[in-house]
Amino acid sequence: QELIYTESDLIVTPIIDNPKIIKQVPVRFDMKTLHIPTYSAVKLSSMKDVDWNDFLQRVCLLLDSSEKNTGAARSKLNLLHYLCTVAVHKEIASRLISSQLFPILIQQLRAAATWDIRAKVARVIGLLALHTSELGENVPVSEAIILLTELIRENFRNSELKQCLLPALGELLYLIASEEEKREQPREGWVVPSAAYTVLMRCLREG
Repeated sequence: QELIYTESDLIVTPIIDNPKIIKQVPVRFDMKTLHIPTYSAVKLSSMKDVDWNDFLQRVCLLLDSSEKNTGAARSKLNLLHYLCTVAVHKEIASRLISSQLFPILIQQLRAAATWDIRAKVARVIGLLALHTSELGENVPVSEAIILLTELIRENFRNSELKQCLLPALGELLYLIASEEEKREQPREGWVVPSAAYTVLMRCLREG
């Protein structure tokens, strides 16, 4: 083992927002145009259930809006920037990934009007996967992995898009692996399709 590994090989570093991989531009959001209160992660973690559910419902309604105009797209992007800033808090990430927000993020990844929004949605998903300390059994992780795999395959020649999608896929795979290590039985909703491995290996081989 001493010959095969160096100690640094065994240190797990984040895939998403890792400056050694790609330099990320700091995320900023505009409080004035955000149509929800901009609570800090600390404030959110101390909220009572009623207030938390009310806040979450407002976030989901804004994100799930079907308006296609420029203002609506800008509003969604601003909201996603805000979510990026609170998703790095472990308790908030755990609550958000197990809430009704996660399926809406998947839906936005599939159907958002612009790639700007899809890229930010992928970043939020990746940050939630990285920072969550507990994964609920009903979280549709497989669905997110299948969709990310399809999008990477469809846009394989677009390296900029792959750089948005691959970190989210990597964090979800690592999250599943860590959770399954903690438990004796793998969960049905966490099955990783073979296509995900195929696409990943192709990215490593050709990227």
